[in-house]
Amino acid sequence: EANEHLLVAGGGDGSLQLWDTANQHAPLKVAKEHTQEVYSVSWSQTRGENLIVSGSWDHTVKVWDPSLSRSLTTLRGHEGVVYSTIWSPHIPGCIASASGDGTLRIWDVKAAVCRLAVPAHQAEILACDWCKYDQNIVATGSVDCSINVWDLRNIRQPVNHLLGHTYAIRRLKFSPFSQTVLASCSYDFTVRFWDFGMNPPLLDTVEHHSEFVCGLDFNLHIPNQVVDCSWDETVKIYAPACLSAGSSAAQEAQADD
Repeated sequence: EANEHLLVAGGGDGSLQLWDTANQHAPLKVAKEHTQEVYSVSWSQTRGENLIVSGSWDHTVKVWDPSLSRSLTTLRGHEGVVYSTIWSPHIPGCIASASGDGTLRIWDVKAAVCRLAVPAHQAEILACDWCKYDQNIVATGSVDCSINVWDLRNIRQPVNHLLGHTYAIRRLKFSPFSQTVLASCSYDFTVRFWDFGMNPPLLDTVEHHSEFVCGLDFNLHIPNQVVDCSWDETVKIYAPACLSAGSSAAQEAQADD
């Protein structure tokens, strides 16, 4: 976020590439330490920290400085493909990772150790995300078609178990504007919106793709705007009605108070 033109990409050849979108002729830097496909890459979000984390099919998590000159740390412990690596938006030097081994792991980068291993699903976990409003809440999405919302202070059972997708969950994201709202996309061609603080938690199901939905994010600058992408070769930008309705209800409740 310090430079709107810089982005980092992970590739199937095991490399990370640093790009300047204002100069698209070639990457600024290419780093190739992973021995298999890089499946996840994320830039740190906490103030005063500027680091990159990558997760790979080689079962490792690597931490990099922005120059990508060489990795600072290699975190080992997963026994399967690392599908998702996410920096904590609250705690410096803290990463969550999700793997094909069915575990969610919380890492301390400075000590280079796994602080917590959660047997989050009895199947591969393809996605995880950290709540933007609570440092203890992390969600996981699995090929078992379920989403589990975890409170890291008590991992004996999830805070909520979200059911509705009919195929593997490829990605999930917490809303940057609502503490209990998250979105998920799946190989069932749908995007679903949830409020894990409600019963029932499912807010809406959006079916506007004809193939697997593989990418998803919220706009940090425009409330309730979402982008997703699919194997049908389209990217869709939209504002789900269920999120706008939720915002209006919250505003009305606040006005009543």
